[in-house]
Amino acid sequence: MDIIFNVFYRLTKDRFFFNYFSSQKGKKLRYSCSIIESGCCLIQVLPSLREKHDEFMLRELVKRWSNHKVMVRWLSRFFHYLDRYFIARRSLPPLNEVGLICFREQVYMELNGKVRDAVISLIDQEREGEQIDRALLKNVLDIFVEIGMTHMDYYENDFEEAMLKDTAAYYSRKASNWILEDSCPDYMLKAEECLRWEKDRVSHYLHSSSEPKLLEKVQHELLSVYASQLLEKEHSGCHALLRDDKVEDLSRMFRLFSKIPKGLDPVSSIFKQHVTAEGTALVKQAEDAASNKKADKRDTVGLQEQVFVRKVIELHDKYLAYVNNCFQNHTLFHKALKEAFEVFCNKGVAGSSSAELLATFCDNILKKGGSEKLSDEAIEETLEKVVKLLAYISDKDLFAEFYRKKLARRLLFDKSANDDHERSILTKLKQQCGGQFTSKMEGMVTDLTLARENQTSFEEYLSNNSQANPGIDLTVTVLTTGFWPSYKSFDLNLPAEMVRCVEVFKEFYQTKTKHRKLTWIYSLGTCNLIGKFEPKTMELIVTTYQASALLLFNAADRLSYSEIMTQLNLTDDDVVRLLHSLSCAKYKILNKEPNTKTISPTDYFEFNSKFTDKMRRIKIPLPPVDEKKKVIEDVDKDRRYAIDASIVRIMKSRKVLGHQQLVMECVEQLGRMFKPDFKAIKKRIEDLITRDYLERDKDNPNLFRYLA
Repeated sequence: MDIIFNVFYRLTKDRFFFNYFSSQKGKKLRYSCSIIESGCCLIQVLPSLREKHDEFMLRELVKRWSNHKVMVRWLSRFFHYLDRYFIARRSLPPLNEVGLICFREQVYMELNGKVRDAVISLIDQEREGEQIDRALLKNVLDIFVEIGMTHMDYYENDFEEAMLKDTAAYYSRKASNWILEDSCPDYMLKAEECLRWEKDRVSHYLHSSSEPKLLEKVQHELLSVYASQLLEKEHSGCHALLRDDKVEDLSRMFRLFSKIPKGLDPVSSIFKQHVTAEGTALVKQAEDAASNKKADKRDTVGLQEQVFVRKVIELHDKYLAYVNNCFQNHTLFHKALKEAFEVFCNKGVAGSSSAELLATFCDNILKKGGSEKLSDEAIEETLEKVVKLLAYISDKDLFAEFYRKKLARRLLFDKSANDDHERSILTKLKQQCGGQFTSKMEGMVTDLTLARENQTSFEEYLSNNSQANPGIDLTVTVLTTGFWPSYKSFDLNLPAEMVRCVEVFKEFYQTKTKHRKLTWIYSLGTCNLIGKFEPKTMELIVTTYQASALLLFNAADRLSYSEIMTQLNLTDDDVVRLLHSLSCAKYKILNKEPNTKTISPTDYFEFNSKFTDKMRRIKIPLPPVDEKKKVIEDVDKDRRYAIDASIVRIMKSRKVLGHQQLVMECVEQLGRMFKPDFKAIKKRIEDLITRDYLERDKDNPNLFRYLA
């Protein structure tokens, strides 16, 4: 230092000396200064560093490096004029750079290995829980960075590479012990703490560029190497965490495994397996419960099916919360959840398809007197969840048909608990499945509003035309054929009183429009009759069929089965159902001979004048008809039309297409509503060929051509 300051003193004191060298001997002056610096490094710095080791050597290095930078800074200031003009014109390195090169060549190149080992040793000590001087390490590692003069080569090659290798070896030893000793949650807790500590080291003394490399090494040794072994630990692995609802541990697992390449793939696979297993267990449980019930306990079996749907909804809520919270809404887990639910949601229970179960569940919530007693908010929430479940059902068209049938009964028989809820679920279904899915159902709801307005007009018409009034309260619901399910329409021979009512309404309707034809669906009608029995007079709520049969006994005391069938003009099945409800069920309005529980063509019936009941107003239901078979037949028919339309659309745009590609494109187009069977598609292709929509290529029978 004294030598340097003496030079400084002479240069600043003798201005002529400074000017001479700055103009004539600038290069020699710069070289002389470099010799002074090198001399200091060789005479004072190196000996002091060579005699010290470990932390003491590091402290001495920091001190010497600091002094050297002061010397270089002052030399640069004194010879600023040379640096700024003379050196720049000759494209020579500036003085401060020469000073750093001098230290690097004389000191750093000899000691960087010892320094590196000392630093790594201190880092390992800290990893073992010892206290170290972090500020000292920060200053030492800054030397590796600064010595490169804007380049990280010396830091990366002389320190970072060895440090990363040591880190990998350290955590490899730790992980090999932990995986044997610790449970999966304990192991993950330690791994997360290690990653946090390493990140903390970067923030305190390592260069920021080391963070991704350092964490990658730790993650590889702690997680990648033991991923499968960790996830499949017998009593504490991923399966056990899901089984025991260890939400916090699952969240930690996601955080850790999301940091390693494809680390989430096995986790999502285990998640899918677990959800599938739980859902399949629910299906088996429902099947067992249904099979244990006797065949005549239909209500009990139906209740079991409702419980099953409720449990599936709860299962979906549970694991959707896992996906959103534990797995941070990751698409991989959404996909796993979807695929898992698609497996068991498309399995039937007790002979009923999942589409039918969902439709029945909705009907139970939306109709009056359903077993689900929920508040308006709870109903809205439940309907939202049902629509989410529908996304996993492959036969959405089957659900639509079952739902439409049940919606029709709720609307026509005034069994809907709340019109707002009916519109709400239609809106949700429309968002989920598209406007075509709900167009008919929306038309049904609109029809009911128009029908009420039409009924009001009819009542005004009767009040203004007293002669046309049939003397019976008549309510007619006019519906649009295209929106509603198809119903059987028979030419029922109505009693005279009802015939008059029909004629009056036809006259009224002709005043409204002359371009529409009315088709009367008597099977959906209801009547209120006054029955005059000996004990007391009672009001009977019956269907139009039942009312027509009972009114026959106003003109006759005794009628045979064949007489009733002839006068009503009904089929055997319908006659058996209505006579059974009137003579063999709970309310015996008619007496039957012989007195058996079954209806046969040789039976005779009489009016039961002694009938009585504690109620003055009773409803006599008809035995329920299983419409499942007809619904499935209707859906199959619609599917044939849909497949035909899809094939024609594809071929019209492509003109020529191979069999395999045609089938795949058809499946892709129709997949949103149902999964068409390959055999069904092949059959429809053959049918279209016979109808001259398509033809086979003469040379290649697997190639089809569109016929315009």
